[in-house]
Amino acid sequence: MSTPTSPSRRRLLAAGLLLSTGVAFADDTPVLRTAGTLKVAVYNDLAPFSNHGQGIDADLGAALAGKLGLKLALLPFDAGDELGADLRNMVWKGHYLGYGPADVMLHVPVDRMLMNANPQVEIFAPYYVETVRLVRSAQAIPQFDGVEALAGKRIGVEKVSISGMVMLGEGGGRFREQVHIYPTAIEALEQLKAGSLDAVLATRAQIESVMKGDPAFPLQEVPFDRLPRGGWAVGMAVKKDNVALARQLQAALNDLAASGELKTLFAKYGVQAVRP
Repeated sequence: MSTPTSPSRRRLLAAGLLLSTGVAFADDTPVLRTAGTLKVAVYNDLAPFSNHGQGIDADLGAALAGKLGLKLALLPFDAGDELGADLRNMVWKGHYLGYGPADVMLHVPVDRMLMNANPQVEIFAPYYVETVRLVRSAQAIPQFDGVEALAGKRIGVEKVSISGMVMLGEGGGRFREQVHIYPTAIEALEQLKAGSLDAVLATRAQIESVMKGDPAFPLQEVPFDRLPRGGWAVGMAVKKDNVALARQLQAALNDLAASGELKTLFAKYGVQAVRP
């Protein structure tokens, strides 16, 4: 998989994000690729949400299928060069090699610009808000009162991610020599736990899934100029004309949230459920 294909690159869409709580639907007859089965597309290499068929998104897909009285068929896939390609391959057309499309794709940014650029799909049902946080070793950095506390410290980031972009560019590149780049944020976080790093910039979900609330590794909200305030939402996408399925999925998500099942699902991976 080439460098631009990392799912973390999707976080570069964070600036200018617009949240949505749902869409208006009219038709009553859902269209499924396979009768009695909900095909759910999830990313590979996007822990803790999805990694080769495991994670929050995989469990959410199973819960949604259960609410609809359907069997689950997961379609894990590697990210394409850009989000439009992922939506084409996994939602409305299918890959030219014959993989996909699915009935629904998870972890799609609920972003107005993305919607306008991809009129073949309906993006809806935000179920989580991504935010970027700094996690530090309390031993290596006892106090944190701003980015100045990172001077001379070893900072880990994931390659081709908004965290890496922000950290490498902060202050005109003043921290560039201190930044250590890893294939995934999970690997960087494990190195922080092992004492090889002093801090890591990553998404809150990634941090929570590894650190499990360990007080030795406190989280910090750092107001970098290039980070979106409040984070960005992720939801689902279906083919544009499959309005009945979208409506049923929205209702199923609402039920999962109201019953506390969604919160429990996230907690299984040590992540706090945060909805718009």
